[in-house]
Amino acid sequence: MDRSATLDTEELKMTREQYILATQQNSLPRTEHPQFYPVGIYGWRKRCLYFFVLLLLVTMIVNMAMTIWILKVMNFTVDGMGNLRVTKKGIRLEGISEFLLPLYVKEIHSRKDSPLVLQSDRNVTVNARNHMGQLTGQLTVGADAVEAQCKRFEVRASEGGKVLFSADEDEIVIGADRLKVTGTEGAVFGHSVETPHIRAEPSQDLKLESPTRSLVMEAPRGVQVNAAAGDLKATCRKELHLQSTEGEIFLNADTIRLGNLPVGSFSSSSSSSSFSSSSSSSSPSSSAPRQTIYELCVCPNGKLYLSPAGAGSTCQSSSNICLWS
Repeated sequence: MDRSATLDTEELKMTREQYILATQQNSLPRTEHPQFYPVGIYGWRKRCLYFFVLLLLVTMIVNMAMTIWILKVMNFTVDGMGNLRVTKKGIRLEGISEFLLPLYVKEIHSRKDSPLVLQSDRNVTVNARNHMGQLTGQLTVGADAVEAQCKRFEVRASEGGKVLFSADEDEIVIGADRLKVTGTEGAVFGHSVETPHIRAEPSQDLKLESPTRSLVMEAPRGVQVNAAAGDLKATCRKELHLQSTEGEIFLNADTIRLGNLPVGSFSSSSSSSSFSSSSSSSSPSSSAPRQTIYELCVCPNGKLYLSPAGAGSTCQSSSNICLWS
């Protein structure tokens, strides 16, 4: 019993000393400095971050200012941009507009009170293509010429749609009521011309001329040449043919003169009349001074000559004028 009490007293003493020592140790001041660990960005990293934030802010402000300036200059609105307006019927351009690339549209028209002007420094070309993309028609307006490439070209009147001019590979048709040629040299035709009426302007002469070839006028029902207030003159170098296949050639005038007809001298003993070869026999007065009446004779080939009139006909088909003509 004594031994166990002694052990308990020693254990209690040791526990008390440990408590005192622990209490005294906690109450003593600490001589070591505490270590602090800062949280965040400091130093040059912080300065760089502030610089980038400031640069981003300046960029945003400049970008917003430039956007507002572009909207103001380009005149952006709810309906469109600048002279361009988007409507229910399509796109409307006001003022002068320039296109740097090809323009594909279905219809182009101007306002009712203003014309439509297409202008270019070189030329203006309008192309028409089919669904395969092949070129079917082209109109080019250049500085030197206006060219149209198509199967058929037509010019119509504004009222009624009458065809005034049309051209294709086979023919050219002029549908105007009157074709007026104002050139000093007139109109030159390389081939035949078919027309129902040719006339000159009032107080002007009408002249049909073929300088190097022949001039032929044909009509199935007749050719009418009329000069109401002037003379009618037909001049040729070789022969003048008036031919009527079915009918007659009718000359209706107060006086019909045939000049420079050869004159034959008729002799009753001779079977033919002879033609005087002298230059003075070309007129009736020189061949027969006392002869004042002559007979107009026609050779079988159609040539005319004069023969002195007698009691009977003095025309003979065997005359030298007919044989040597």
